[in-house]
Amino acid sequence: MNESREVGVVVIGAGQAGLSSAYHLRRSGFEPDRDFVVLDHSPAPGGAWQFRWPSLTYGKVHGMHALPGMELTDADPARPSAEVIGEYFARYERTFDLRVRRPVDVRAVREGDGGRLLVETSDGTWSTRALINATGTWDRPFWPRYPGQETFRGRQLHTAQYAGPEEFAGLRVVVVGGGASGTQHLLELAPYAAETTWVTRRPPVFREGPFDQETGRAAVALVAERVRQGLPPRSVVSVTGLPLNDAIRQGLADGVLDRRPMFDRITPDGVAWDDGRHVTADVILWATGFRAALDHLRPLRLREPGGGIRVEGTRSVADPRVHLVGYGPSASTIGANRAGRAAVRDIRRLTAQTQPVAA
Repeated sequence: MNESREVGVVVIGAGQAGLSSAYHLRRSGFEPDRDFVVLDHSPAPGGAWQFRWPSLTYGKVHGMHALPGMELTDADPARPSAEVIGEYFARYERTFDLRVRRPVDVRAVREGDGGRLLVETSDGTWSTRALINATGTWDRPFWPRYPGQETFRGRQLHTAQYAGPEEFAGLRVVVVGGGASGTQHLLELAPYAAETTWVTRRPPVFREGPFDQETGRAAVALVAERVRQGLPPRSVVSVTGLPLNDAIRQGLADGVLDRRPMFDRITPDGVAWDDGRHVTADVILWATGFRAALDHLRPLRLREPGGGIRVEGTRSVADPRVHLVGYGPSASTIGANRAGRAAVRDIRRLTAQTQPVAA
């Protein structure tokens, strides 16, 4: 009953990072089902994109890069991004015969026998020589805690639960968060809500001009340094600033993006500051981001005292069999593509070291 299936590499997750990794495994001569498996807990192809709200059309998506080996062309910018990217990922899986197994929930990764890892799942246990963790962040929405939060009589929800602006018609909405999701929510809600209020911990930084390779490398380097120190990673977006496009400019001009500093407490009917200001609200929408979904790796004790997992490239410093793709500096879509290739290159070296040497 406790038998495990043996495989060379287990890939956990089939979003951008997982599919990129699987593609490079395939190109390196690894055969799906024989040499590697891809396990995905989502019900369908598309990674976290399949859960995005319908009003987030493909034309509004920032920084979606094609998967390696197949361009995403002729996509209708007016279609929901969940549909466009879901169909693209499904086509990609078929084209490269990646044989993603879903829905499969990974419950824990533990030390096995003979230097192997045991991956315990809802579909049995896998014994593997190497692991590529590509679980992203969507399953761990971050909810900050503020005094009085439990007394609020209105509705509180996170970006992960947001389904579109129509349900907020006539309501007073406080949007918390200075990232891309927060600004998108505000711009969408403005025509429907009775009133919107934007609050952030830090003043938002709007970026003028193109986001070129040099800017991107500098941003990734800042995130990578935190990960090397074993600190929880910040998102790449958090260090690049918000692109100042036409929609943002209009929102600033209209006063929709009139940012207020973070409130000090939540009251039964709104939010309040210590200087006496108060905003009445029916809804608090927490656009406060996500954290890396890594609880299944807890038995391996990879976390550093600073709270993060220290990695060099994609390889866990504490356990070189474990690679984190889509974590920290590789959390962007283009970063995930490159990291998938780097992880596979490293895994090939690792597995070669354990192969018998020919006479």
